Amino acid sequence: MFQTFEESASPEQGPPRLAALRDVMKTQALDGFLVPRADAHQGEYVSERDARLAWLTGFTGSAGWCVVLADRAAVFADGRYTVQVRAQVAEVFEKVDWPETSLADWIGGALPHGRIGFDPWLLTVDQLRALRDKCPDVTFVPCENLVDAIWEDQPEAPAAPVFAQPVELAGEAHDDKIARLASGLGAEAALITLPDSIAWLLNIRGADIPRNPVPHGFAVLHGAATVTLYMADAKLADLGDHLGPRVRIRPPEALVDDLSALDGPVQIDPTTCPVILAEALSGTPVEAPDPGLLPKAVKNAAELDGTRAAHLRDAAAMVRFLAWLDGQAPGSLTEIDVVKRLEAERRGTNALRDISFETISGSGPNGAIVHYRVTEKTNRRVGDGELLLVDSGGQYVDGTTDITRTIAIGQPGAEERTAFTRVLQGMIAVSRLRFPRGLAGRDVDPFARAALWQAGLDYGHGTGHGVGAYLSVHEGPARIARTGTVPLEAGMILSNEPGFYREGAFGIRIENLIAVREAPALPGQTVKALLEFETLTWVPIDTRLVDADLLTAPERDWLNAYHAEVLARVGPQVDDVAGAWLALACKPV
Repeated sequence: MFQTFEESASPEQGPPRLAALRDVMKTQALDGFLVPRADAHQGEYVSERDARLAWLTGFTGSAGWCVVLADRAAVFADGRYTVQVRAQVAEVFEKVDWPETSLADWIGGALPHGRIGFDPWLLTVDQLRALRDKCPDVTFVPCENLVDAIWEDQPEAPAAPVFAQPVELAGEAHDDKIARLASGLGAEAALITLPDSIAWLLNIRGADIPRNPVPHGFAVLHGAATVTLYMADAKLADLGDHLGPRVRIRPPEALVDDLSALDGPVQIDPTTCPVILAEALSGTPVEAPDPGLLPKAVKNAAELDGTRAAHLRDAAAMVRFLAWLDGQAPGSLTEIDVVKRLEAERRGTNALRDISFETISGSGPNGAIVHYRVTEKTNRRVGDGELLLVDSGGQYVDGTTDITRTIAIGQPGAEERTAFTRVLQGMIAVSRLRFPRGLAGRDVDPFARAALWQAGLDYGHGTGHGVGAYLSVHEGPARIARTGTVPLEAGMILSNEPGFYREGAFGIRIENLIAVREAPALPGQTVKALLEFETLTWVPIDTRLVDADLLTAPERDWLNAYHAEVLARVGPQVDDVAGAWLALACKPV
């Protein structure tokens, strides 16, 4: 299997490792040390070698920080991990709601004066700037990573082989991408640090990051439409002549010296560029977004076609899984049984390259843990009368999928049905939305929450994230969230996943992937240009959890039309047993 279930961290490890870190801090004359959940490339996912936050504190969430002082230590986690951080992290660490309380605010109150060390490969230009601006009396000192100094069995850095992504699936030759991006630079060159940006630009993929088909490396895009790629030769051995003459290969250890020797202004993205690389430049850098960030997010026709094919294939696997699940007696399965069966169905497509993230299989109270990861320790039976939340996805060579379904096990309760229906109303509202070009995710986000707000309910995560084309399942820069300020453009793929979570009882989330597209003009339309969403995910929604009396006529029509389309698209892809189940699951409400 791709997924494993061992406990990778525990609260017991925190106190002795914290003590060891403080001993090293004393030898460096430091009053504190910063431990981000980050690597030098600032991607969301990190390799085992870079999982320093989890190793030190026990917290395994995909975003967070730890600040260690001589007499206090705190773990910062956002609303997705409120329950998880309390369960995983020992009492010696304070738990801080972040970003409601920023690192700088906490440090300013805990250490008005002093010296705090940080690894300059792991802090970005923007992060350090914010800390220095808000804590003027604290000196932030670049130093060797002190966690590495005490981590005796730290894994080796990943070195997976790199392979080419066929142009038939990429939709554009990498030479053309290089020329297109180089023509828009506002400097002589641009430093690219994000692995998925490099993978997209050069039409390559890798396996250095779990669940995300990207290689570790750095690149410099030059104004003359060439690229210098900083990656070990051994990783590139299988590429043959794919990269071609526009791409020059250099060893990663040459990067800092090479940057210092560059002539003319160099563009960096301050939100992702490590401090050490920005400071290596001989002149003042030009600050601008990663040049590949937006072009990568706006998929071309080939990428969209591939994504549609991947979703249809994945939908058939999901339907086979759901049909099997419905045939099991309540209480007979564990959360791990669910994960294993779902992965087996995806593997049965003979096209699965990896899962796109660790499958979330949360029954009852575990469903209320937004990013729950089942382990042998937390595994529980899926009980009668409970909800089962399954959030999962696959990495296929033609596309990346991400889907959440909440399933009734036995007879659902009235509170669960009401909450589920309100979540569904939010998902439908986004799916049906038409909106003027130029609006951003923050403008769309309230439509997903309105039905919940009417009942005094809400959820603590964004409504949607960008998704790559056989790349990272979480992709910027667009998102549907209060923080989503990037205008939505035709070709962007996003998730649509409102939810509701009753801590200690149940969790609900319904997720489809959607693509932004041009909306047909309406009679009498006065808005110059409208956009809408194309649904990409075709899997039944559990109507046993729907209170049809809460639905408006348009909402009911959308749900019934969606299920009719699911049956038409997926029915021919499954066998008679799954097909019979699908027909019942898609009956109109």
